[in-house]
Order: sequence, then structure tokens, then C-alpha cells
Amino acid sequence: MRIGELSRLTGASRRLLRYYEEQGLIVPDRRANGYREYDDRYVDRVNQIRGLLDAGLPTRIIKQILPCLDKPRSIHFPDATPEMLALLTAERDRLTERIDVLIRNRDAMSEYLTEVAGCRALTPGGSHGTPNSV
Repeated sequence: MRIGELSRLTGASRRLLRYYEEQGLIVPDRRANGYREYDDRYVDRVNQIRGLLDAGLPTRIIKQILPCLDKPRSIHFPDATPEMLALLTAERDRLTERIDVLIRNRDAMSEYLTEVAGCRALTPGGSHGTPNSV
């Protein structure tokens, strides 16, 4: 597929896809005419990249962990320095904290929605709980 189709399927702009390419996050094939050619796996790859960016990871870290996201997994990091491993550990721990907060927020919203639905069910006529005028 060409860049426009990948953009449509992922919601990422063409400019953003070119940026991902500049950063080495995606590496499309090139046709004889110079057009970029993406195979179907790039839809998932772009969505993974966007999710990791949304989670706050910088592109330099994403580039390091992208091989871990491929299946089948063939992970080999000859350049895995102690500093990089410490940084990845810190990023993973930060993500875990964010996930915990998101889960608590989701659960609080669910509880609120359940309570509101229960109160509406008890109100005559399913109104919004406003008192009737006399």
C-alpha cells in the first residue's frame, strides 16, 4: 500500500509517517518510481508506535523496543547498555503507574455510571431526578 492508504488506515498523517521513517521506526520498501510501499504489518506497527508515544515514550526508546513487539520474536540486543536497560526499566515502571491510575479512574467512572443508572431507575418516569412542581 502507499503512504496515503496507510495514513487512512491508521489515522496518522502522511507527514507523521514520514517522520516515523526519518526516526527509523518504520522502513518502507521503495518502488522503482521512488514511491514508498508499505505492507499490511505497518498498520499494526504505526498503531503500536502511536500508543507508545501517547504513553510518553520518546522515539529513541521506541526504536529500541520495537523488535520486542514483532512476532515471531527474535530479540538480540548487542548494544543493550546498562544505561539503556535502566532507562527501559524506569519507563516500564512509569507506564505501570499510569496504567494503575487509568484503571482506578475507569473503575470510578463505572461506579458513578452505575449509581446514576440506579437513581434514574428509581425516579418515576425515568426523569433526571428533578422534583415535580406542585
